[in-house]
Amino acid sequence: MRDTAIPETIDGVPNVCGSEALIDEAMGRAGPVCLAASGIDFGRIKSAFAVALHMHQPLIPAGAGDLRTAAIISNLQHMMDNPAIGDNHNATVFHQCYKRMGQFIPELVREGCQPRVMLDYSGCLLHGLRAMGLDDVFEALRTLTCDPAYRRCVEWLGSAWGHPVAPSTPVQDYRLHVRAWQHHFAAIFGLDALSRVRGFSPAEMALPNHPDVAYAFVKTLTECGYRWMLVQEHTVERAADGGPIRDPHIPHRLVARNSHGETASIIAIIKTQGSDTKLVGQMQPYFEARGLSRMSLAGTSVPPLVTQIADGENGGVMMNEFPPKYIDVMRECAASETPAVNVTEYLEYLESIGITEADLPAIQPILQSRLWGRFTDGAGPEALAELIGQLQAEDDRFHMDGGSWTNSISWVRGYESVLGPMETASAAFAEKMLNRGVPTSNPRYREALYHLMMTQTSCYRYWGEGIWTDYGRELCRRTTEILNQNG
Repeated sequence: MRDTAIPETIDGVPNVCGSEALIDEAMGRAGPVCLAASGIDFGRIKSAFAVALHMHQPLIPAGAGDLRTAAIISNLQHMMDNPAIGDNHNATVFHQCYKRMGQFIPELVREGCQPRVMLDYSGCLLHGLRAMGLDDVFEALRTLTCDPAYRRCVEWLGSAWGHPVAPSTPVQDYRLHVRAWQHHFAAIFGLDALSRVRGFSPAEMALPNHPDVAYAFVKTLTECGYRWMLVQEHTVERAADGGPIRDPHIPHRLVARNSHGETASIIAIIKTQGSDTKLVGQMQPYFEARGLSRMSLAGTSVPPLVTQIADGENGGVMMNEFPPKYIDVMRECAASETPAVNVTEYLEYLESIGITEADLPAIQPILQSRLWGRFTDGAGPEALAELIGQLQAEDDRFHMDGGSWTNSISWVRGYESVLGPMETASAAFAEKMLNRGVPTSNPRYREALYHLMMTQTSCYRYWGEGIWTDYGRELCRRTTEILNQNG
């Protein structure tokens, strides 16, 4: 395919929109992109494992001066500028974490190993790193992404640009985040590299369970060209009976049905429960996979796949224990019966032996079985809202807040002071830009979108109080101000 270059920034703003036709062309590329160069004999192995590293730093209005006039900088920059506060001394280590796979992978390949890793970097982080002049990170990542000697070892996962949580981000905005990340990634690494991005990693592993939101979420991913996504084990249930997942180490088919009776589906790879950073930092997926044997899927013998994702930089385990453990495991598993793989090459193998999405066991977001047992198919959103109210009155544990990596955070309750301004900014963007059909190439559209996406970063809710709430509200104010300029 043609690899037309698109700029990384336009008028100082990251390139997050305006080249939709080129993005569609890249994401629409048909056929396998990994299997031919894989080197893994899937027919021989007994099991496999995959690990992914999630990287994120928010953008914050903290570049000196009054909050209302402060420059927007990466939180990493703020940490470097204020090393004596809290854990800010870790900033230089974080910097190393963002680029270190660019050292590990080539070294392992030169040794004759078959290393694998999946990478998930938020758009906020990428823009912040570039603004800081940390070009060494991009040089390391470009080698992994574009050099044929290494790119078979590294799979990029698509992300939502501003790291928003899907259950409580307006559906039209979430789609803009997904498209923005694709623009930004293609601008950095090229459209050909984007065409190899087949999987999606949702921020905070957050999956909507409200039927209309879940349907829009899955439809967004498939229409934006994604073939599969990661899901947290306890955020889904069996579609047949609402029970827990029986076989988390085989692919599933996530089915989303809305109140109008429409359905959308996507392949789901199950991330099992557990302490994420400890599991990945100590390479537990490898040791778990070693205890598994081939399974039957659609009447065919296949190797099970153990999959985990964790923050790639946060915590002592990931900063200090992960590097030597990763290198040791990649050496040990090379050419073994339990190799490291990336998900897309695994799925391409299944497709090559005739297993399709329709053959996979169906799952749905948690708690939906309680709805469908009492809902008339296609009855519409008003009937659905009435039923949800009835179920909540009957059981205060029933909710449509979605699920994520933690059961203790709903991402909705308790965050009204931030959600209110976010919703105001979102409504203004819809009114001023989307409803009026302003071209996505319009500079004011791009600047407003950039600010809107920053307001929806999960950090402003995860921390939920103090300066983080102030940051979020200030970004909402700036977004609304941009949208109100010239009507």
